[in-house]
Amino acid sequence: MISADGQAGASAQLNVGIDLTPLIDIIFIVLVFLLLTANSQLLTLPVDVPTETDSTLTGLSQKQHISINILTDAPHWALDAKQFDNFDQFEAAFIQVLDASPDINVVVAADKNAPVQPLMTVLALLQRQQITNTQILMEP
Repeated sequence: MISADGQAGASAQLNVGIDLTPLIDIIFIVLVFLLLTANSQLLTLPVDVPTETDSTLTGLSQKQHISINILTDAPHWALDAKQFDNFDQFEAAFIQVLDASPDINVVVAADKNAPVQPLMTVLALLQRQQITNTQILMEP
């Protein structure tokens, strides 16, 4: 609109540009989604379990063994019922017992309500020490 004095009105000046705010919002949302989902790395620990369907549970052997206990409450690790304040102390004690008698059998006894992460940490320790034959206690 042109007024009587020949100048354009204020409403004509406001509609000159396109509002890109909604487009920029969508681009940022897609960018955040891609950044959050692109680097998800899953860590795995291979565990071999018996494959025979007719295998039965056997009792604990009477040979000399060391028991690793996974407890419900922190600290989660115990060695023959002796709790440790952190995993580094537990690992040092376990390696000391293992060095003293390398042929000792290792038995893992986890509480059924214990979290999975402490058990996986112990299994990784056993794998680092190249212990391939371990008994895991289960309720019948």
